[in-house]
Amino acid sequence: MKNVLAIILGGGRGTRLFPLTKFRAKPAVPIGGKFRLIDIPISNCLHWDIKKIMVLTQFNTASLHRHISQTYKFDGFSEGFLQILAAQQTIEDSNWYQGTADAVRKNIHYIKHQKVDQVVVLSGDQLYRINLRDFLNHHKEKKADITIAVKPVLREQAGEFGILQIDDQLRITRFVEKPKEKVQLDELFTPSTYLDIGEKNLNYIASMGIYIFQKDVLIDLLEHNVKEDFGREVIPDSIAGRQVFAYVFTDYWEDIGTIKAFFEANLDFANPFPRFDFYNEEAPIYTRKRFLPGSKIENCDVHYSLISEGSIIEGSKLTNTVIGIRSLIRANSYLERVVMMGADYYESLEEKTENSRRRRANVGIGRNGIIRNAILDKNVRIGDQVRILNEKGLVNFAHDRYNIVDGIVVIPKDIEIPDGFVI
Repeated sequence: MKNVLAIILGGGRGTRLFPLTKFRAKPAVPIGGKFRLIDIPISNCLHWDIKKIMVLTQFNTASLHRHISQTYKFDGFSEGFLQILAAQQTIEDSNWYQGTADAVRKNIHYIKHQKVDQVVVLSGDQLYRINLRDFLNHHKEKKADITIAVKPVLREQAGEFGILQIDDQLRITRFVEKPKEKVQLDELFTPSTYLDIGEKNLNYIASMGIYIFQKDVLIDLLEHNVKEDFGREVIPDSIAGRQVFAYVFTDYWEDIGTIKAFFEANLDFANPFPRFDFYNEEAPIYTRKRFLPGSKIENCDVHYSLISEGSIIEGSKLTNTVIGIRSLIRANSYLERVVMMGADYYESLEEKTENSRRRRANVGIGRNGIIRNAILDKNVRIGDQVRILNEKGLVNFAHDRYNIVDGIVVIPKDIEIPDGFVI
């Protein structure tokens, strides 16, 4: 694995995750109470001894860069590194990254100088555990130029993905981006015997956006065309002249690029048997060490909830909630299906006194509130007797203090909801 370089794509503007991406890049969005999305691909690399890692970033990068620099430090006696390559103007090109392939192309100079044979390209906003050693061995066994991690999906799901057609040796023969027409879907049908997964209904092969390239092939592909995106352009164009194979992945994988997908994935962490397990000791997800105290739960009624360290919860009821670090929930509040991201700091007594004088809510949730089907971003201030219920049943709505996306109420970072406010 010393001969492998990992490139993690830091994502674009993240418009589908707005307002969570208003002040941060997608990979910096908190998940699971104490982690950030970028921790997923980096941890996958470290589990399988890939320690040459580049992260390509562009939009709202400050918190992402800070998290990476504070979390991942390799010792001086290894060849490992984690290098951030932010979009930059150069003499040759003054444009921002225009797509996944363009982002890698603009950093091809750095890739050329790495003494590696293969380059694995990972997304910064997906949730999965993948055995990268097995993935690489499959790539070598097939003598592939490019190998794409793929996931079998149902016919009705095929229109949401780039769908590949493969032969019985798993070589990719065709690629169609989000096919919708019946004729296309009929042509892209993959017999179950090709996949050896024991499930007869999963007959469409979706690209996961995870690739392994031979280094020289990657350089040749990017230097001899101006195509901007791997999935839509570069890889489909390579199928005829290159050895392009599929690696079938059947475990949990979720592209959490939308508010609804993000919300449901988080709530699932609190279930007794979540689809993605943070309690896996053999492949833990790494994140920043914060040295916070244990959470303090005072006379609460808690059902199917995940509570992160450093929280203080007083006399409240929680049902199917995910509570982030340093969360403060005051007496007689009721939370159901809530993702609360917590806070970056504790307020001092002096700050709380000043809040009282200014009639400003403290960080956290006040007394006697009801919150249901909501995401509360970092450092929000929810006053007393607040009702966040989407009582009008709105699907999408924008307000100065909140957004409703797919029926889910989202309170953006640092926003205050005053006493008695009703949503």
